[in-house]
Amino acid sequence: MALLERARSCLLRSRATLEQDIKASYLMDHMISDGVLTGVEEERVLSKPTRREQAAALLEVLLWKDNRAYISFYNALIRESYGDLASLLHNDLPQLSPEGEKSYSNGISPTVQAILSEGGVPQRPVVFVNRPALLNKVREKLYKLQNAVGWVTVFGMAGSGKSVLAAESVKDHTLIKECFPDGIHWLSVGQCERADLLVRLQSLCFRLEQSQVSEAPLRPPSSLEEAKERLRFLMLRRFPRALLILDDVWDSYTLRAFDIQCRVLLTTRNRSLTDSVSGRYLVPVESGLDEEKALEILALYVNGKLHNLPEQARSIVKECKGSPLVVSLIGALLREFPERWGYYLRQLQKKQFQRIRKSSSYDYEALDQAMDASLQVLKKEHRELYKDLSVLEKDVKVPAKVLSVLWGKELEDVEDVLQEFVNKSLLFRDCNQRPYLYYLHDLQLDFLTEQNRSQLELHSKVIRQYQQAYSKGLPTSVDVECLYWYRFLPHHMARAGLSKELYSLMFSLDWVKNKAQIMGSAHLINDYVEYGAILDQENSEVRLQFQEFLSLNGHQLEQRPFPDVVQLALSQPHSSEVYKQALLQAKERANRGQLYLDWVNKSNQESLSRLVLHPHQNSVYYACFSRDGSKIASCGASKTLRVFKSTSGEKLQEILAHDDEVLCCAFSPDDRHIATCSSDRKVKVWNVEKGTLLRVFEDEHEEQINHCQFTNTNRRVLLATCSNDKITNTKLWNLNKPTSQNTMFGHMEPVNHCCFSPDDTYLATSSNDGTLKLFEVQSANEWKSIDINSFFPDNDDETGVMVKCSTWSADGARIFCAAKNTVFMFDVETQDMMLEIRTSRLSTVQYCQACPNSQLLALALSHYTVELWDFEANKRMAECSGHLSWVPCVQFSPKGSLLLSSSDDQTIRLWETERVHTSSAVALKRDFDVVFNQDDITVVAADSKNRLQVRSGVTGSLEFESVKQKSRIRCMCICRQAPAVALGTEDGTVQVLEVPSGNILATLLGHTKTVHHCLFTEDGQTLITSSEDTTVRVWRWRTGECLVLKGHKEPVRKFHLVGFSSSSPALLSWSFDGTAKVWELSSGKKLQDLECHHGAVLSADISLDGQVFSTASADKTAKVWSCTSWEMVFLLKGHKACVRSCRFSWDGKRLATGDDNGEIRLWNMLNGSLLKICSRESKDSMDSFHGGWVTDLHFSPDNKVLVSTGGYIKWWSVERGEALQTFYTTGANLKRIHVSPDFKSFVTIDNIGILYILKQVEGGQL
Repeated sequence: MALLERARSCLLRSRATLEQDIKASYLMDHMISDGVLTGVEEERVLSKPTRREQAAALLEVLLWKDNRAYISFYNALIRESYGDLASLLHNDLPQLSPEGEKSYSNGISPTVQAILSEGGVPQRPVVFVNRPALLNKVREKLYKLQNAVGWVTVFGMAGSGKSVLAAESVKDHTLIKECFPDGIHWLSVGQCERADLLVRLQSLCFRLEQSQVSEAPLRPPSSLEEAKERLRFLMLRRFPRALLILDDVWDSYTLRAFDIQCRVLLTTRNRSLTDSVSGRYLVPVESGLDEEKALEILALYVNGKLHNLPEQARSIVKECKGSPLVVSLIGALLREFPERWGYYLRQLQKKQFQRIRKSSSYDYEALDQAMDASLQVLKKEHRELYKDLSVLEKDVKVPAKVLSVLWGKELEDVEDVLQEFVNKSLLFRDCNQRPYLYYLHDLQLDFLTEQNRSQLELHSKVIRQYQQAYSKGLPTSVDVECLYWYRFLPHHMARAGLSKELYSLMFSLDWVKNKAQIMGSAHLINDYVEYGAILDQENSEVRLQFQEFLSLNGHQLEQRPFPDVVQLALSQPHSSEVYKQALLQAKERANRGQLYLDWVNKSNQESLSRLVLHPHQNSVYYACFSRDGSKIASCGASKTLRVFKSTSGEKLQEILAHDDEVLCCAFSPDDRHIATCSSDRKVKVWNVEKGTLLRVFEDEHEEQINHCQFTNTNRRVLLATCSNDKITNTKLWNLNKPTSQNTMFGHMEPVNHCCFSPDDTYLATSSNDGTLKLFEVQSANEWKSIDINSFFPDNDDETGVMVKCSTWSADGARIFCAAKNTVFMFDVETQDMMLEIRTSRLSTVQYCQACPNSQLLALALSHYTVELWDFEANKRMAECSGHLSWVPCVQFSPKGSLLLSSSDDQTIRLWETERVHTSSAVALKRDFDVVFNQDDITVVAADSKNRLQVRSGVTGSLEFESVKQKSRIRCMCICRQAPAVALGTEDGTVQVLEVPSGNILATLLGHTKTVHHCLFTEDGQTLITSSEDTTVRVWRWRTGECLVLKGHKEPVRKFHLVGFSSSSPALLSWSFDGTAKVWELSSGKKLQDLECHHGAVLSADISLDGQVFSTASADKTAKVWSCTSWEMVFLLKGHKACVRSCRFSWDGKRLATGDDNGEIRLWNMLNGSLLKICSRESKDSMDSFHGGWVTDLHFSPDNKVLVSTGGYIKWWSVERGEALQTFYTTGANLKRIHVSPDFKSFVTIDNIGILYILKQVEGGQL
């Protein structure tokens, strides 16, 4: 059928645009595959000298073709991402007759072709051999997805034709109509890091959303989690019966991003990749073609008949064992030189190249020969360019622009060279994203590396070319080219021996900032470890400074939005090169009006953590070292198992291990396997290196499995598990048997923990029945039982005493167990209790472990800390603080030099045992007072030993330290008029101390319960206190005279001194009883009693002019009250949690309120309307918008900036409601912040007792 006139007219109208933009060689490959263009016509077009003339020649040929050619050209434009050009032709697409439909492209109708093209399904290769048996197997499995979601996995070795088979299997009209009427969507995956995977997901979501033309385009998803949810919505709501084809998936981590309950066809080399998903069907693809199929490919390449092939053809197939990859390489060569059968056979038979990796499953000798033969047909110039590709790393895809930098050529010229390599099967091209990505097969790369043994000059060339291309600075975009340089630039420098350049790069804060934002901190830490020997030749101290900065802040660098690296670096020690570079940048940016804070007293602080990791997006229940100490495995509420390097935190494996929370994991004695147990009542054993599932033990435990552990030695490897079962709760497993080997009977309640003795003779079990039992491993008989209940005679807990865990001493002679807030040590032989360690009565011991080579015992506690005890001396040696939530696990490394702790705050911390063991740091409490006097700062606070400390100066040097108080200090204040401080204690006592002598000036008795707040009046003669006993007391502290202000029915946590008018000073108090009261200070008379809220009043503030005051309440509202009429002026609704803080601006025009969700609201005090909501876009790891409750708020004197405290400190633009800066404290749960009058100094203390004196970096204007 001739080309329709309207289609011809459309081509003529669009001719100029098409000639200018299209690359004919790309389009003709698809048109030849469709059978609408001949080889002669292709040669005629390619004979034209320029790209534009080739395009014109192709259009000229097309004008004399039929409707099928027009449709093929249209589909080729879509396939090659010329969507804008295809749209020019769309309205004039001709309709084919039924006969045309049948004859089109070997039976593929234009309807099917359009569906496949829109979904990005690749065209058939120019040389295509049908494999009907395999094709039918795949289609048979695909039909099983007709009425249910599921996975069809096509697996086999590289080069076996999996991708072609997958693409061919969906070229069936009936299959699409009956099973996948919503379309086919293809995505090439490959090996990719987190950032690469996100790009692929973004591309797929964009393609799917483009079809929804009626809707406005959405912004690209910014995280894997968001992208997964976006894709889940699209597939389930808009394309419920579509097929998603994932080509070349390498790992389960990538696969989980697509586990969205849809229909999936998957190609992979890893057969077990989909073991963890339901509804899976497998189709294996043999690694080599049979002789007839391989000969058919060769015949197609030389345009001959099978029976006319020379005898050498069979020999070639035999030499390469039918490898599709090798057959294609030889076939491509023979297409150009069809008389060289004998020559290429001899090249294969010579086996002149050394095997690079003899353990490989590939036939290296045959491939080496094929590769060498392929190189001989290239031009000399191109041959040298091809050899340059040996500088690439395996499994790395690069865009043409990277090679343009390497070769120093124009991008278009590079693309032409790469096209030649692709045509000769010397290079692979991923066409499913723009720009195209190019990569070598592992065997091709090995071959080139063998040919270019001296790589030093080649890597030097890479660096020279990079420096020339990026002479103005580091790449800043986030495209694939930039990803390549950030990932591999240090590698090329190290391989080139360019140590000076490597120092300059890796000792640069700019490099750290950019790479951390693009690739994460683990990659950076690994760089400092990997190239440490080279960097240390320049300056080992600087290398350690950068590495420590990343190790301790890596969990912050994983946050989104990405934190300000300069601000993070300002928390480093003053002597650190990281700090020095940050300070220079902060001063420069401050001159442009940006806000930065310098932690000026940090020299007094010592970071005891060695590495902080954020491996899971939920609580980390358990973590352990491998037996050689090189790896750490972790698991938790996210249902995943993660394995990473203990030196850097770089991820080695991530496995979606169970259907429910993973409660424990354990390495086998040889570190080859790892076991996991879960609330889903299953035990699984995994291959550590491959991440594959080896064994599942199920059905025997009927309740959640709490703990698992392997034997310590390789003599007889067994796995022990314990569960919440009532009777059959402890079992031993032999990995070679499908059922348990033994069951230990004895406990009648859940067993929380089990562990083998050092010599594997005994198994210790800890149970909710209040006992610790020891079983003989060989016989499974109970050997000894210790009743822990008996050590708690006064226990009134109805559930009894729960024994949480146990641990053996290194010699196996003693055993420890934890229950409530106590750890006991027993002599194993006599069962005598030898030691009792009692921790805080407010905490419980979650876990304990004895050091394998010392007398140290580590305790994980519910109050967020880890304690180290010397069990020989019964002395606490150290307290490791830093976690922000419960610590359920602690583990020593095999040599005892490191200690890890995992927490519900989603982090794992590594501690150097010796450093924390010898540390003598004393923590401060969060109740404190501050006085600012010009440049001087005085801080008074209680410490962890219940002494009162007075610190002064910007460095926070200790000026005074009281004796230890008998009762816990709960509040304190500084007298501005005299050298004195007041303190209130838990037993109700108030004292006034002289500073620095420590003399007691007054002891004030009267409160019967905890004193919560105290404050001197301006003249220093009067001291006011409030208490848990519901009263406020006004003391003439020098004489002891006292006024008692009674009226509240609940504790009074705080009050304000106010002057509402010209009358005498007054006091505003508020309470948990929901009321606020106003008192005359001189007489104690109650002036006003206001029923403010139905819930507790948590905060209050008074405007500077004294006209109004505000109250914030647990009832989720705030209110503004008149100080003249005492009526409510505004009711402020909108918070979704307790409103914990409130503050008026200095001009009284705004009120800021903060709630327990971490949200801050700014209100207009003229009409009570909401002005702004200051908040992050999403909640942080503490499930808050501010790392916790918003506890304090302060406006700057010019009312332009607001500072807030929660889990960290934030500064906000009042006008825009946007964050200006964030300071991440080491701890969290900040109670308050004190601000200097000029709003340039800030003082706070976090929940682990660290004092922060922050000063605005000079030059910045707020």
